[in-house]
Amino acid sequence: MKKTTAVLIGAGDRGARAYAPFAIQNPHELEIVAVADPNAERRQKVMVQHHISEDNGFESWEELLDGTQRADIAIVCTMDQMHLEPTIAALKAGYHVLLEKPMSPDPLECIEMERVAREQNRLLTICHVLRYTEFWSNIKKMIQEGQIGEVASVQLNENVEYMHMSHSFVRGNWKNKEQSSPMILQKSCHDMDILSWIIDKPCLRVSSYGSLMHFKESNAPEGAPERCLDGCPAENDCPFHAGRYYLGEGKGWAKKFTEDHTNEGIISALNTTDYGKCVYRSNNNVVDHQVVNMEFEGGTTATFSMCGFTREQTRIVQIMGTKGEIRGNMEDNSISLYNFLTKHETIIRLSEPVGGHGGGDAKIMRSFLNEVRSYDEGVSSLSSASVSLRSHLMAFAAEESRLQKGKSIELDEFYREIAFSSVK
Repeated sequence: MKKTTAVLIGAGDRGARAYAPFAIQNPHELEIVAVADPNAERRQKVMVQHHISEDNGFESWEELLDGTQRADIAIVCTMDQMHLEPTIAALKAGYHVLLEKPMSPDPLECIEMERVAREQNRLLTICHVLRYTEFWSNIKKMIQEGQIGEVASVQLNENVEYMHMSHSFVRGNWKNKEQSSPMILQKSCHDMDILSWIIDKPCLRVSSYGSLMHFKESNAPEGAPERCLDGCPAENDCPFHAGRYYLGEGKGWAKKFTEDHTNEGIISALNTTDYGKCVYRSNNNVVDHQVVNMEFEGGTTATFSMCGFTREQTRIVQIMGTKGEIRGNMEDNSISLYNFLTKHETIIRLSEPVGGHGGGDAKIMRSFLNEVRSYDEGVSSLSSASVSLRSHLMAFAAEESRLQKGKSIELDEFYREIAFSSVK
C-alpha cells in the first residue's frame, strides 16, 4: 500500500490532536510532510512530533501552498472564517482536501468551495465525523434495513455539558458568532448533518427558537471581577470558576489554551487569556440553548434541542418508525431497538470507541485515505461537500428563523435567495 502524504494547515486542537495523530499511529499509511500555523510554539511541536524539516514549517498557508504541490492531501483546520481561501487554493493546486467543520459561516463560501472541488475533480470531505462512528452507522443500517419501518419522527438532544459550554462557547474560540460562527452552525452542524443522513430525505422547512439566557453580565454575582483569579467573592458558589476548574478536574481542557501544562503555566494563561475571564463578563454572544423544528419530504418530522446546561456531554436520540422505535445514548454507546409486533427489545452495546467523537476522528481519516488512494473522478465521500451543503443550509436557515422569532423558513426558497444574492 502506497503511503499517502499530507500537509497540515492549522495546528490547533483539531488539526494537531484529532487528525494528525493518525500519521503517528499509522506511519505506514500517512505522513505529515509540512505544516502551516502562525503560532510558532504549536507549529514547532507538530514539526517535532512528525519529524518535519525546518524548511517545511510555515507561518502561513500562503507560503505552504506557494509553488510545487508538496503532498497528496491537505488537512485544513484553520478557524471557521479562514476556511475558504486555503481550501480553494489547495484544491486548485491539486490536493484532495479534508476540511474541518463547519465549511464556513458564510453560505456563499460553502457553495463556492463545493463548486471548485467539482471543477477541479478533487475530493473535498467535510469532517462530519459522527457519520463514521459505530453508534450512528449502526442506527443508519437499522433504518436502511427497514427494522422500524418508515421513519415518522426523530427527536435528537445535544447535551453540550455545562463546563464544555463555558470553555468553548463562553470563554473560547467560538464564543462570538461574528468572530466564528453561530452556535447552531459551529456546534450543531453535526446534528443537522446526522438528521439529514439518517432520514435520507430533503429537509423542506425549519423553524427555531433560542437565546443567550444565562451567560451575560446581568447575571454576574455582585462584586465579581473580570477575571476569576482576581478574588471573586462567589468563588465557592460558582460552578464556572476558572481557577477551580482548570487546576482541578478540567486540567485536560487547559491543554487547549496553553502549552505549559504545569499549575504555574495554567495560572499564567488564566491571567492573560479569555479562559480566565468570568463567564458573565466575556465577549460572548452565541446562544446557550436552542431548539429547531424540521419537516422533511414525505412528512417526516424532526425536533432538535441543543442545551449548554446539562451534567453530561452526549447526544440522545429517539427515532420513531411505523414498525418500531430506536433509542440511543451516544455517551453510553448503547442502542435500543423495539419491535411493535413482537414487543421484543434488542439492546446493542457497542465496543468502547477509540479516539475522539466516539471513534469518528480516526475513522474519517482512514476512510478519507482509502478514498484518495482509489479515487475515481466523480466519486464522492460519505461526508462530501456536496452532501454537507444541504445540512449546512439547514443550520443557516435555523439561525435565520431564530433571528426572526421562529418564522418558518422554506429551504429551497432560502437557497435561491442566497444564490441570487451572489449574482447581484
